[in-house]
Amino acid sequence: MITFQTQNDNVRMSVMTNLQARNPYTGEWDYTFEAASPADVKATCDRVRANQPAWEAAGLEARIAVLDAFASVCEKNFDAIYDALKTDTGRAMIAQYEAGMIRGVLERLTDDCRQMLADPPARPTMGPGIEGSGQWVAYGVLGNISPWNFPLILSLVDTFPALLSGNAAVIKPSEVTPRWVAPFLDCIKQVPELYNVFDIVCGAGDVGAELINHVDVIAFTGSVKTGRIVAEACAKNFIPCFTELGGKDPAIVLESANIDAATSGVLRASVAATGQACQSLERVYVAAPVYDAFVEKIVAKAGEVTLNTHQLEQGHIGPLIFEKQAETIQSHLDDALAKGAKVLHGGEIINQGGLWIEPTILVDVTQNMKVITDETFGPVIPITKFDKVEDAIAMANDTVYGLSGSVYGDTEDAMPIARQMNGGAISINDGSLTAFVHDVESEVFGLSGMGGTRFGPEGVRRFVRRKAILNNTFGPLDVNGEPVPLSS
Repeated sequence: MITFQTQNDNVRMSVMTNLQARNPYTGEWDYTFEAASPADVKATCDRVRANQPAWEAAGLEARIAVLDAFASVCEKNFDAIYDALKTDTGRAMIAQYEAGMIRGVLERLTDDCRQMLADPPARPTMGPGIEGSGQWVAYGVLGNISPWNFPLILSLVDTFPALLSGNAAVIKPSEVTPRWVAPFLDCIKQVPELYNVFDIVCGAGDVGAELINHVDVIAFTGSVKTGRIVAEACAKNFIPCFTELGGKDPAIVLESANIDAATSGVLRASVAATGQACQSLERVYVAAPVYDAFVEKIVAKAGEVTLNTHQLEQGHIGPLIFEKQAETIQSHLDDALAKGAKVLHGGEIINQGGLWIEPTILVDVTQNMKVITDETFGPVIPITKFDKVEDAIAMANDTVYGLSGSVYGDTEDAMPIARQMNGGAISINDGSLTAFVHDVESEVFGLSGMGGTRFGPEGVRRFVRRKAILNNTFGPLDVNGEPVPLSS
């Protein structure tokens, strides 16, 4: 039996600010929600912090049981969570995936925690008669500032391992996609032992900034600009910060590549989720001998991609979730065209209330264009021809980012290239595999983030500290440096 302190929910009903959210499918500002005040943020963090020691002391298996019960509640409330996510993002298939992934993520993390959080056993040390053992200790309270592109899964990919590791957690979701919070928070409240250490505070950037002042560790997913602000605030508070800040992922298509497979893989990895994924492919370098065939085939395949403008549940590509992203995409296209690029497919923002863009194929692209240097975060595919593999590697690595990337070609050709590319995860003969493969560790390069791996068993150790316990089995030295045996 885990005993917790409780607090009346009315503490969160202090003066709040009403915020509105836009429906990305209709373009209407049709949802109003309340933003937490600084007092609310503090009260929420104080509440879960008071209950965290009992949560940690209960042990891993007890925590697993509680989260398993929570997964069952979420499954019973799948429709409510799914409907909210679908409205938040203007897309159906990915919303269905997000709403249905809770138990699967927990099961994988459960196995990882059992493997990685067992206390280190005693062993001899460099000191005669001194044994060293260890203990994994939770930080206390995690603050998770999550983004709008995958509102649920990117709120939980850090929160679940933190909770399993014995921490309490508070999520600050994006104000762009807030509708999923109400049904999800209702599921949390149906599991009182979990609600005692897990809560959500809503609002804009000021709420996230306040959250940093009341937690012990931060996980942040978002832009480099905001990530830098978050990291600096964490540094001032002397708390660790784990960030994933997006990328400008390249693909290199070698002469030995299967062009049908390469064009399919590049297209999917570039336009899935409307290109609104940090691991989306945003630059493509194609070997000269296969360049024409690659371009011809990917343009043809792009023409078969459909938008969900007529019905939300149909089509390959949904609307741009965040309306301001359309301005970024347009500025990148304008810059490319002004510098000599050509559009072979797509290229226009479609305004039907919501904002859509078809897969956009660009050629005659140069390294000084924004579509090459800056994160576009949309279904734009700039293609560059190369003559020498060394040039392709150099162009792929010519970036401040280093999240991930891809190589297409015979494995014996592709593997050496993958090993020379700067990125936390390089996919061979596929793209954006980190979207599907979460059990292999990777650490990003450059401005794409900082901190330990989010993936693989080692990822759970981000949220614990290792304490050393040094046991002198013989006895200490006295002030003269003489040993004093424990046994006479």
